[in-house]
Amino acid sequence: MRTILYTGKGGVGKTSVAAATALKAARQGKRVLVMSTDPAHSLSDAFDAPIGPDPKEMATGVWAQEMDHTSMIEENWAQIQSYVSTVFEWQGANTLAAEELAMLPGMDELFGLLMVRRHHQEAGYDALIVDAAPTGETLKLLSLPDQMNWYVEKLLPIQRRAAKLVRPFANRTRSLPPLPEDSVFAAGQRFYEAIAGVEEILTDRRQASVRLVVNAEKMVVAEARRAYTYLNLYDYGVDAVVVNRLLPDTVTDPYFDQWREAQGRHMRSIEEAFSPIPILTARLFDREMFGLEALEALADDVFDGSDPLPMLFEGAAHDVVKTGEGYEVVFNLPLAEKKDVDLSKRGAELFVRVGGYRRNILLPDSLARLSAAGASVEDGQLKVRLTDGI
Repeated sequence: MRTILYTGKGGVGKTSVAAATALKAARQGKRVLVMSTDPAHSLSDAFDAPIGPDPKEMATGVWAQEMDHTSMIEENWAQIQSYVSTVFEWQGANTLAAEELAMLPGMDELFGLLMVRRHHQEAGYDALIVDAAPTGETLKLLSLPDQMNWYVEKLLPIQRRAAKLVRPFANRTRSLPPLPEDSVFAAGQRFYEAIAGVEEILTDRRQASVRLVVNAEKMVVAEARRAYTYLNLYDYGVDAVVVNRLLPDTVTDPYFDQWREAQGRHMRSIEEAFSPIPILTARLFDREMFGLEALEALADDVFDGSDPLPMLFEGAAHDVVKTGEGYEVVFNLPLAEKKDVDLSKRGAELFVRVGGYRRNILLPDSLARLSAAGASVEDGQLKVRLTDGI
């Protein structure tokens, strides 16, 4: 199933572009589901029709869905939530407050991404278009499997064994919080595997990609540049940038001259920053973009008669290259600066931090004995040198 995830700074029009993409693909004979994982749902506004938690047909070949997370909570979080609520109640919180506290921040968006996995398993559509949360929230969610990996693979088994040994003694005293049953640890493992399953789907560069929606404005472009770097860090492929709401040539009023000049300047910056990724554009329309007719017009602008579903660009996030002195691990981190990069190596694990985001790369076993001898940032690539230290 082809999967396209649209994200961008809040207010740039990503929901309209996502809906327009689904409509365009359906007009070419595909069965397409467009779903919102953003808690501030706007799909119903874009289609100008009510949309619920179950997929609803909006036009021939197009279904839309705005997530209701109740079923996903029951399936993936209920057992963990019950235990966490018990701990909060032990600390003195009332039952309602404990249940609310057990729902961690960002869970709504996360359960939305888990629905991506369910739709892939059911395989009821040719394409899935995801209207994701704004870039900051989306990046945190997409990095979660990588962040959880170390805990689940190394620490969780130790905690599980320790709890099994201590639980009989802890249950005899009220001075200690209730320890989780083995079933809670199993639920945590299943929860991680579900999240990792979403990562596997979205990092499959043959079938999935991210598209960044931007406006030709300074702050929006700056955030998109950062998002592009971080998405590459976690191996999520960006195959297009959609520049929305450009002033059309038909607007000749001198009142807009400065705005047009600024948009032209930012367009040049976008082209320089994201090349060779395709830059798609849409004009600023003289109406609000809602309803099927408006969405079709937007799709015609963005895709200019072409198929919206094919992968428009492919490229790897990192590679291992043999050199005369050893090896180089080459990361494609466009727009990253050396001052923002920190790295360390322990055994076969290479830790790379770019700004506030960290990636843990497991190297081939043959490179585990090598030491990190330095790094450089050149032409959008971070090159980490590995040598035997002799």
